[in-house]
Amino acid sequence: MEKSIMEVKSEAFAERIIKLHDYLCKNKQERTISSQIYRSGTSIGANIAESRYAQSDLDFINKLSIALKEANETCYWLNCLEKGSFIERRGFLSMQKDATELIKILTSAIKTKKKNMAMTANKQQ
Repeated sequence: MEKSIMEVKSEAFAERIIKLHDYLCKNKQERTISSQIYRSGTSIGANIAESRYAQSDLDFINKLSIALKEANETCYWLNCLEKGSFIERRGFLSMQKDATELIKILTSAIKTKKKNMAMTANKQQ
């Protein structure tokens, strides 16, 4: 089965998060926020992967909603890292752009699934 754009982008983002975590630990001796962003940034893709085999439409929405929350949390931690001068502005903006793109894709997928569910429910009535 071919990977969706969500899966491809979330995997690429997770790779960047892992590299950021390594950089923060090795070069900045920063472990607290780096652990938080590692968890939230890699969880996005994990929840998207889980959604592929969701047990129902509601389960699918739930998995993507969790991924959306994790993406939002990752933006928060990126902001903290930039404000604390742990990462440069250019790197922050690049990663923030990727996270924001994932948020938009996830939001759209959730809205589309809800719309399709509503249309199906209306047809059955």
